Amino acid sequence: MRLLLTWLINAAALLALPFLMSSVEVTNMGTALVAALVLGLVNTLIRPVLVLLTLPVTLLSMGLFILVINALLFWAVANLVGGFQVAGFWSAFIAAILYSIISWALSTLLLKKDGNS
Repeated sequence: MRLLLTWLINAAALLALPFLMSSVEVTNMGTALVAALVLGLVNTLIRPVLVLLTLPVTLLSMGLFILVINALLFWAVANLVGGFQVAGFWSAFIAAILYSIISWALSTLLLKKDGNS
C-alpha cells in the first residue's frame, strides 16, 4: 500500500511541475502515472550504475554531478513517455530539483513513519 501511495505522490509532483515551469508539460493524470512509474524504474535500475560509473567526476565536483545525472535521466524519461515533455537540459535540471522537493514534501506530509505507537 505504501508503494502505491508513493507512486501517486510522485505522479502528483509531476502534475504540479507545469504550474511552476512553463517548459514542462504533462498532458493528464495517466501520463503523470506512467511517467512517475518510468522515473521510479529508471532511478532504481539505471541511476546507481551511472553514479558508480561517474564516481570520480562526482567526487571532484563534491557531489554536484549527481544533479546532472538526475537531470539527464529526467530528460530521458520525458523523451520516452508521450505526453510528458521537457524543453531542454536546463529545464530538466530545474524540473528534476523541483520534482524532488515536491515529492519529498508530499511524502513527508502524507506518509507516516512505521512505529510502535
